[in-house]
Amino acid sequence: MSAVAPARPDAAVVRRPAGVRTLWLIAGGLAVVVLAALSVSFGVRAVSASDIIAGLSGHADTLAEAAVLKRVPRTVLAALVGAALAVSGAAMQAVTRNPIADPGILGVTNGASLAVVVGLAFFGLTGAWGQIAVAIAGAAIAAVFVYSVGSLGRGGATPLKLTLAGAASSAAFGSLISAIMLPRVDLLQAWQSWQVGGVGGADWVKIAVLAPVLAVGALVCLACARGMNSLALGDDMAAGLGENVFRTRLIAALGAVVLAGAATAIAGPIGFVGLVVPHLCRVLVGTDHRWLLPFSALTGATLLLAADVVGRVIAVDEEIQVGIVTAVIGAPFFIWIVRRQKVREL
Repeated sequence: MSAVAPARPDAAVVRRPAGVRTLWLIAGGLAVVVLAALSVSFGVRAVSASDIIAGLSGHADTLAEAAVLKRVPRTVLAALVGAALAVSGAAMQAVTRNPIADPGILGVTNGASLAVVVGLAFFGLTGAWGQIAVAIAGAAIAAVFVYSVGSLGRGGATPLKLTLAGAASSAAFGSLISAIMLPRVDLLQAWQSWQVGGVGGADWVKIAVLAPVLAVGALVCLACARGMNSLALGDDMAAGLGENVFRTRLIAALGAVVLAGAATAIAGPIGFVGLVVPHLCRVLVGTDHRWLLPFSALTGATLLLAADVVGRVIAVDEEIQVGIVTAVIGAPFFIWIVRRQKVREL
């Protein structure tokens, strides 16, 4: 009688040929570079190549060169935030085995927003370090709360229950935010601009604080990439293969929460990036998280840079915040994913 070969930790992984994955990674990197150049070039005031060179060298003798100096940190922040949200969404989908998981949908983003608002309104917390710290704490508390509520009842934390718990929690957090901020006329205007989600207030000080935090969160997620592949087999199979399911899920979720909380603290709640990007990347490079996570970072940066450029180009005298653009893109995609998942379960 022939022996049955044991399942491998990556048995549930769908791979594309290595050459194809490499080409997509190169294409993603080039797309980031091209869109970064467009982000610096386009806006209310058009700039030339010479203006860009002068602005990058630190000189701002003309209005165009001054515009370049302002757009460069904005471009860098958009790329960092887009990458962070995309990797966070991919990790959350792996940890929960929920195809519609996303920092916004699971209430993590609004939990971070609520923590920032509480710190701002009651403790005068305005520094970047403090806001990032409280945002990560708020995101973590929200994640634990939503997962706990979604785990109640028969069947444990199913995708449907997690989504409903996340939506209800997100609505509750949003109501608390409004209740706290509406009486604060002195903070209301700044809060409304931040709440929409955007990268217009970027500066090098914020980026210098944000970048190392995002790097830590991304490295934590990447360290759990193989474990995420095992989780796709199911908890029992993953445990049978020697994977510490609880530890892998906890560490990967921590990395995702750090990424989502820190990005939200600086750029505000930007939705649907963590939902749209991982699904697109799985089609292109497969489901192996060792490739999926880096490609999601590149694609997330590309998406948010494109959204920022579009928001500046289509508005003549003003600009449309990236949070609005990503919502326009992501809401129909979310409906499509939900309908597709429902049909599969029938």
